Amino acid sequence: MLNKKTEDNRKQISFLCIDDLVPKNHILRDIDKAIDFSFIYDLVKDKYHEEIGRPSIDPVVLFKIVFIQYLFGIRSMRQTIKEIEVNTAYRWFLGYDLLEPIPHFSTFGKNYARRFAGTDIFEQIFERILLEAIRCKFVDPSAIFIDATHIKASANKKKSVNEQVKIEAKHYHEELMEEINKDREEHGKKPFKDKDDDNNPPVTKNIKKSTTDPDCGEFHKGEHQKCFAYTAHVACDRNNFVLKADVSAGNIHDSVMFDGLYRQVKESFPEVEAIVVDAGYKTPWICKQVFDDGRILVTPYKRPMTKEGFFKKHEYVYDEYYDCIICPNNQILSYSTTNRDGYREYKSDAKVCIGCPMKSKCTESKNSQKVVTRHIWEEYIEKAEDVRHSPQGKELYSLRSQTIERVFADAKEKHFMRYTHLRGLAKLKMQVTLIFACMNLKKLVTWKRRKGMLPPFDRFFRIFLGFRNTEKAICLALSA
Repeated sequence: MLNKKTEDNRKQISFLCIDDLVPKNHILRDIDKAIDFSFIYDLVKDKYHEEIGRPSIDPVVLFKIVFIQYLFGIRSMRQTIKEIEVNTAYRWFLGYDLLEPIPHFSTFGKNYARRFAGTDIFEQIFERILLEAIRCKFVDPSAIFIDATHIKASANKKKSVNEQVKIEAKHYHEELMEEINKDREEHGKKPFKDKDDDNNPPVTKNIKKSTTDPDCGEFHKGEHQKCFAYTAHVACDRNNFVLKADVSAGNIHDSVMFDGLYRQVKESFPEVEAIVVDAGYKTPWICKQVFDDGRILVTPYKRPMTKEGFFKKHEYVYDEYYDCIICPNNQILSYSTTNRDGYREYKSDAKVCIGCPMKSKCTESKNSQKVVTRHIWEEYIEKAEDVRHSPQGKELYSLRSQTIERVFADAKEKHFMRYTHLRGLAKLKMQVTLIFACMNLKKLVTWKRRKGMLPPFDRFFRIFLGFRNTEKAICLALSA
């Protein structure tokens, strides 16, 4: 039987309240039950004057608007306000009725510039949501997964200038130099002296800087493609809860940002036993600090950086007893020196190498001398290799695709973190922090629902105990 829908229902008047229009299984209902957002009032109370000025928009509503944007991956605040105006569930979550006007899309931006910029409010909101997950024992920090992903910046790659910047010394420079000088003295070499800044100008490098967003950096996507981007550095646990996050320019290497993230993780979760990273973090310093802390570092295989057709570095065997290198032709490379970068240099005898049948696969140097380097902290790299081959290391590294990689995939596909409309490092950090706070919030709700920790929806219980507004209570009672 053919049925035709008329337009009469568009003007039909019904007696109901907004609570009846929101599905009982909507995620915003679960979020409303899972966490009490009133803690935001304590975070922002010193940003508002109690007597002077016009009445403000409820700060909880302000942050809930941003939560809606990042929870549902809406591309901009302007579009978020448009969605809230027509979405009953969003209005219910904010506490707005069907006819109440929604704040202008620029409201949060103005409040950010005037009140929230330069504060740690967003980090405190992130920590409060994570603390609820920890309280419910959903977080398992026995193994921490650390990685980084890039976020495309709102900057035209054609609008840039070349700039010379100083290469900053590594923060562990003093510790490294102490080890280098100790190693040189053991080998009968003079220790290095500190460089005189007056006689030795600082070492610089040339970088491309965006004129649109100077805080971002040039990121190399593959071998040929380049773009301006930021990098989000993230640590998560076995259950995909994001524990810590930081943001840097796209031209800063992942290993440089590791120390700050690792320090925050071990301060907040001293019980962590293993750190799981990818090949970009497999450096002597990172291996040393993790193993010295009594933890294990799980890394993958790192491809040797040698030319095609030449011997790989692992084919040159180190003899610890005689402190020398044995080449594939069983010839000795003797210790020569320890350079300022912390690498011991082992050199072959050019008279022997010049007639070696394997020379074409060993070296192209004009003096026919092969030089092999070995870092003074190389034993920590070897420890990481031992962990890589262990059953525990293989098991933990196999979890990366289900943990940190899943976090990045969800953030980019579902929460609009693939690129950003915001400019400036501080705003990007705010965005990334709130995105991961929303992701933790969704996971918190899912786990609470799975464990039966969310109170069931009881209409009459909410009428008599939950509502302050008598008119809303009467509407619900009559519609029940």
